[in-house]
Amino acid sequence: MSITQHWEKIKGNMDVQGILDKNTFWSVFVVLVAIISFGLGRSSGLETVQGNTVIEFPKGQEAGAFIGTFATTTPKALPVKTSGIYLASKNGTKYYLPTCASSNRISAANKIWFDSKLEAENAGYTPAANCKGI
Repeated sequence: MSITQHWEKIKGNMDVQGILDKNTFWSVFVVLVAIISFGLGRSSGLETVQGNTVIEFPKGQEAGAFIGTFATTTPKALPVKTSGIYLASKNGTKYYLPTCASSNRISAANKIWFDSKLEAENAGYTPAANCKGI
């Protein structure tokens, strides 16, 4: 059966049902193709395997402490040190090298010292972007 014969058969069925308008037929055809295409695209996207997401919290903090906050953590009380490799403010969120210009603005009463980057990050601090060498 050729394409013209199929078309005549479809056209004959449309005549029986009273659907003679060519524009209506093409409108319905386009909508059906769109729905089928969307369904096929959606079903192919569901087959992809998602990896597991692991959320790690800083030592001493539990998951409930982060509900309702967006990456705004306040550092926990730490033992007072008078020297170390890295320096932060009790009121801030960044840590610095003592040679950084920004570290000079931290008052002596608010200075917190850390011996490693890991220690500072576990306390809730992030490296300062304007401090070279961190």
